[in-house]
Amino acid sequence: MAIDRFSVISPVDGRVWLERPLHAPSEVEQVLAKAESARADWRRRPLAERLALLSGLVDHFVAQTDQHAQELAWQMGRPIRFGAGEVGGFEDRARHMIAIAPQALSDVVPDEKAGFKRFIRREPYGLVFVLSPWNYPYLTAVNAVVPALAAGNVVILKHSDQTPLCAERMVEAARAAGIPEGVFQHLHIDHDAVARVIADARVHHVAFTGSVEGGAAVEGAAAGRFIGMNLELGGKDAAYVRPDADLAFAAENVVEGVLFNSGQSCCGIERIYVHADVYDAFIEAAVAAAYGWTLGNPMDAETLMGPVVRARNADAIRAHVTAAIQGGARPLLDASRFPATALGPQYLAPQLLDRVRADMPLMRDETFGPVAGIQKVASDAEALSLINDSPYGLTASIWSADADLAEALGAELEVGTVFLNRCDYLDPGLAWTGQKHSGRGASLSVLGLHAFTRPKSYHLRLR
Repeated sequence: MAIDRFSVISPVDGRVWLERPLHAPSEVEQVLAKAESARADWRRRPLAERLALLSGLVDHFVAQTDQHAQELAWQMGRPIRFGAGEVGGFEDRARHMIAIAPQALSDVVPDEKAGFKRFIRREPYGLVFVLSPWNYPYLTAVNAVVPALAAGNVVILKHSDQTPLCAERMVEAARAAGIPEGVFQHLHIDHDAVARVIADARVHHVAFTGSVEGGAAVEGAAAGRFIGMNLELGGKDAAYVRPDADLAFAAENVVEGVLFNSGQSCCGIERIYVHADVYDAFIEAAVAAAYGWTLGNPMDAETLMGPVVRARNADAIRAHVTAAIQGGARPLLDASRFPATALGPQYLAPQLLDRVRADMPLMRDETFGPVAGIQKVASDAEALSLINDSPYGLTASIWSADADLAEALGAELEVGTVFLNRCDYLDPGLAWTGQKHSGRGASLSVLGLHAFTRPKSYHLRLR
């Protein structure tokens, strides 16, 4: 029997918080037809007009910050105290992309050649299908939606079935701003329907953020169509603490990289490598920092870490920890110090483990929870080798007082972003990209606008 609706089980209390109908095939067809009908007009509008309308979208969206923060907590467990931060990040990224769009989308003009007019113009693909996940539902969506619309594309947004209101709220803001009907729409559909939309000839580009398995499914659905694709996939991001690091600062910030958003961040820290000279001191500081985090109901303003999104996700995270302990790893945190675990199976105590090995799933497979292994290294070379020995390559952070050395080490790292003395952060002025199984393509920065256009060359002989 076909399922025609879905439920959002809130991680706050494990109850059904929201239900939505899935769009029927006829409704999906209507959305695609509206997008196709709106495409030519939106593309022809002057860039300044498109950007003004997008600025209005941001204004209307930000005006509902308190509502968004509440809904984020109920849908995916983000502590209420941090909900406004995601809206602020949405605004920061959107306004940055709007501000740089005129320069990023301007014609590229080569050196003058007598008798000719030559330039390269960036043109929109057409219809961009955006698939966004639940863990940072607004931040992942804005990375694609705003630059795609700015470049002259029309957009259909499909959000995770854990965070469907996020798609609805973004489209509502677009309507309030006066963005024409059909230019930006959303769909609530299942995986099979997603594959059919990707295979539809009216879709010209796909932007997906999610798991490696999900990225492979997207590629499979688009096989043979030769359409553009941005894929931001998994991560197993590492931190390397050198002997010259400020240990108190490094421990506090690396632990935040492990625990923020209950560890459910694509660029969260999951592996920590510490030089032998400072290993014991770092362990002591990291344990103290972790005990400073409060696990609890995300609706409580004092809570720093809420539940993970689903009980089954918590079970998978616990399995990594259990396997590591059975393999000889030592847990460093006492779960009894986090009594909120009694609130439900999705309330997961954080954990740091040492005496780990590189072959453990905890150090190789994406855990996506408030857990990290800590491994002692004898040299920079050993740290680099271990960091690179991974199927993932999203980010890596170096904690050191020597910026020049960190830059030199960064040249050897097989990742999309190298951090020094920070982690788990996206700067809209820099390209967000990954290597290996962490994906392909780029979002944010000038390159993020280019990602939603194709170049067309004009070679005009003047007579």
